[in-house]
Amino acid sequence: MYQKPWNILSSETEDCGGIFRVRKDTVLMPKNERKYTVYSLCLSDWVNVIALTDQQEVVMVKQYRHGIRNFTVELPGGVIDPEDTPIESAKRELLEETGFAVDELTLLGTVHPNPAIQTNKCYTFFGRNAKKKSGQNLDELEDIEVITVPLKRIPDMIQKGDITHGLIIAAFCFLFVKHPEFLSK
Repeated sequence: MYQKPWNILSSETEDCGGIFRVRKDTVLMPKNERKYTVYSLCLSDWVNVIALTDQQEVVMVKQYRHGIRNFTVELPGGVIDPEDTPIESAKRELLEETGFAVDELTLLGTVHPNPAIQTNKCYTFFGRNAKKKSGQNLDELEDIEVITVPLKRIPDMIQKGDITHGLIIAAFCFLFVKHPEFLSK
């Protein structure tokens, strides 16, 4: 059986305070010719950065995440500003959140965080030779502790549940698939 995209009969979007919009679509499902109302969260695209120091340590951040009302260990990253490319945002987020910079960033991969209800993508970049260049330059709602973690500890931290953020786990999956030599170090 050949699947067909849903036919969009109408669509409206409501702004929900700047961080996201909610899109309400009335669709006709080809499978049964019935109308449904479906909702999507319209979010900006994001970036994450795996910045590796000369000592083979990953520059990471620990911060409070109100959605789960707890702290998480993550990679530096954030929203891609409308005037920036993904790589420009990655460089900016790394420097602002951690004070670290790298010589060069390469794209490891892109994922859709939750394509069932979200419209955005998340880009993961990788850079070597991360060096501290400045202090943090945080947004008003950011309270971030910078930590460095030996790269060889990352798989164990994921397995033990010390790293639980799905996009961060996906980022390390990209790294280890594209650079399997890091798994043996």
